[in-house]
Amino acid sequence: MSDSLLSRRVPRRGFLLGLQLALGSAVLPLEAFGAPAAGTGKVKKLKRVAGSGPGFSPNVFLHLAADGTLTVVCHRSEMGQGVRSSLPVLLADELGADRSRMHIVQADGDAVYGDQNTDGSSSVRGHYDQLRTLAATARTVLVRVGARQLGVKPSECSAQDHEVRHPPSGRKVSFASLALLAEKEPLPPPEQVQLRPHAELRHRISADGLGEHLPLHDGPAYVMGKAVFGADVRRPGMLTAVIARPPVVGGQVLGFDEAAARQVRGVRHVVALPQPKAPYVFQPWGGVAVVADDTWAAQRGREALNVRWEAGPNQSYDSNRYRETLLSSVRAPGKALRKVGDAEAALAKAARRIEAEYYVPHLPHAPMEPAVAVAEVHGNRCEVWAPTQNPQAARKEAARVLGVPEENVDVHVTFLGGGFGRKSKADFVAEAVWLARELKVPVRVQWTREDDLQHDYYNTVSQQRMVAGLDGNGKLLAWHQRSAFPPIGTVFGGEPRPSEGDFQQGVLDVALDVPNVLCEACEAPAHVRIGWLRSVYNIFHAFSTNCFIDEIATARGADCRDVMLEVLGPARKITSTAELGVEQLRNYGASLDEHPVDVGRLRKVIERVTELSSWSTRARDGRALGLAAHRSFLSYVAVVVSVVQAPNGKLRVDEAWVALDAGRIINRDRVRAQMEGSVIFGMSLALYGSMTMTAGVTDQKNFRDLRLVRMADAPRAIHVDIQQSSELSGGVGEPGVPPVAPAIANAVFARTGQRVRELPLSTLFTV
Repeated sequence: MSDSLLSRRVPRRGFLLGLQLALGSAVLPLEAFGAPAAGTGKVKKLKRVAGSGPGFSPNVFLHLAADGTLTVVCHRSEMGQGVRSSLPVLLADELGADRSRMHIVQADGDAVYGDQNTDGSSSVRGHYDQLRTLAATARTVLVRVGARQLGVKPSECSAQDHEVRHPPSGRKVSFASLALLAEKEPLPPPEQVQLRPHAELRHRISADGLGEHLPLHDGPAYVMGKAVFGADVRRPGMLTAVIARPPVVGGQVLGFDEAAARQVRGVRHVVALPQPKAPYVFQPWGGVAVVADDTWAAQRGREALNVRWEAGPNQSYDSNRYRETLLSSVRAPGKALRKVGDAEAALAKAARRIEAEYYVPHLPHAPMEPAVAVAEVHGNRCEVWAPTQNPQAARKEAARVLGVPEENVDVHVTFLGGGFGRKSKADFVAEAVWLARELKVPVRVQWTREDDLQHDYYNTVSQQRMVAGLDGNGKLLAWHQRSAFPPIGTVFGGEPRPSEGDFQQGVLDVALDVPNVLCEACEAPAHVRIGWLRSVYNIFHAFSTNCFIDEIATARGADCRDVMLEVLGPARKITSTAELGVEQLRNYGASLDEHPVDVGRLRKVIERVTELSSWSTRARDGRALGLAAHRSFLSYVAVVVSVVQAPNGKLRVDEAWVALDAGRIINRDRVRAQMEGSVIFGMSLALYGSMTMTAGVTDQKNFRDLRLVRMADAPRAIHVDIQQSSELSGGVGEPGVPPVAPAIANAVFARTGQRVRELPLSTLFTV
């Protein structure tokens, strides 16, 4: 078991509960981490520290030991995006530490760290300044103490490479020698804390806003097989459970053959789980658990159960027939959530109307690592080990199941073999906790690939209806969009109509230089569990918007790039919701003053990606290219793909270009990897991503039914261009996904003349 991940535990400090550090939350009060309240100059010394033993613990993220070891807590989950290679280095660089003396500890689930939900592409953009300020506060103390030891003024000193240095004299003193002295010092008030200039973050960010290529911190552990994932955790006396869950949401167990399951060698227990009630939230589905000595025995025991089910109210759900329900919904008026001018009147007078309807089915997460959790219950206390994106949600759900206070639950975060939003839910943790309590032994609940695909929180199915009105010269006068999809809120008991917050992603924050705009939300009841998937509603809204712009360009006989830039309008920063035609804008938890809808930045990535792909010479060169661009999670991405015809007559994606403006970035290599991964992920959704339901049961069971992009499908080259930017950090993990599918669809039209208005595209592409 990795010492850096699991065996070193972070001790608890309960009085800091309730802090908020990330997206959509209140600004973090730094005094909660040990900084003085503004204007008081007073500080409470904290008992909670990042590392054990004597040393300097200015806050819950840092601990400088007397031997010079710097323990840094990473409070976000590592699932391949490299957060453990980025956030700790940001802290260390601001502090002036030597990274070779840095030890990274994964935080347990605890509100003391603020919001730990590794979702919404918020790890850097939501914590950048606050983490730097915490490190700068610690640096200020070390410099003050170091200057005292050297007998000089703090203003003459600097902190670099684990030392406080006095350049005029060339003298220096090590961090190790200052640790115990610094622990006795009061922390400075905020006005005495200054962040380093970006140029001094020499491992991190250059003056142009581009981060360095940092090594992947956990790379050696991955390669050597030392990285601890959820299924790697072992506890003394642990049993393994697999669960037969109702095939239809809301279904119930009528009966099962317990005796047959118990005849399987290694099976120890057969246990019926509680039946959940709507709203389902993060509750388990219910069903029957087979608990055995190992996974194989548990699976064989489950096969022998022969469970008889009552399907329940959702057994009538047929995803193919449901398309007609959605079509009917968008062909009738909905609730207006965006309005500029009078689109209906303008359309009535338009010289020409262009209409199209777009459909995107339910989409799965399908991370390479299926869900798994280990739980151990002793009296009214519980420990959990899980690959969770949201350890605080897991902690809360475990406490609910056990009926104990949250502080009685410890959630240890392992590495995640992918997440994409699925592992933000805590249903698999709740299953392990309930079984561990009932059986009074440690229990590992292991999901199979079939479990993962058939009991997912799917990205919602959607239907869009788009209408544009042109004047006699082809100028766009009106834009009318209707969108119907079961929103995520239905899982929490919400209404079956998208809200303004739902429309935020891909509709309300899209800049349109059009005098008349109307966007309506239409009703769509849910029959399966809906959840957030990588880029969420942006997937289908970017698909319809970008494909429709390409259709408008074709109708006008114009270049798609030129029409796209025309629809966006001139470069400008939109800070008024009125200009967007909305009452409010969530803006991914950021203010419009700090993160405006910046049309200039979107225009630049469009211009850059078309330059890189030689867009203007595509006809001469005989290439079929498709273009799409989108703003999401406060970043701006444009994608061009090239589609070619394979020898068998099918199509394939040959090459892809991505231009990204994500503001200041920390780790250039990880950002590039995220964009490359976004292309592959987006291709999987576009070409093969479809989950269908018959009689309420998901048809796809394994990768034989749900194909993902494989080596043979991948483009021969993916070119990533990261824009230099001094703007505030935006998201990275999700913004690259939305433009991929529409870029492919537009390239298909360029190659074949066949207009694509629904996904997936598997019948057109090589399999």
